[in-house]
Amino acid sequence: MHAFKRSDLDHLPTVVDIPTAARVLGLSSSYAYVLAKEGRFPCRLIRAGAAYRVPTAALLAVLGEERPRSVTDSTA
Repeated sequence: MHAFKRSDLDHLPTVVDIPTAARVLGLSSSYAYVLAKEGRFPCRLIRAGAAYRVPTAALLAVLGEERPRSVTDSTA
């Protein structure tokens, strides 16, 4: 398991799976699934059938980070 660097966070898609979110948070995948099933995952989850998805914005908020604004974002 490689640790995520700040620059890695900038390249995450809008939604990630539990194993990816677990790596970002420094958790094992199995423990992350336990937390998700118990409703104790540290950020918002999306349930898609039997799968869980984690919104990257929610994951970054837990870390006290926010996604950098792209050049196409409005500045208003």
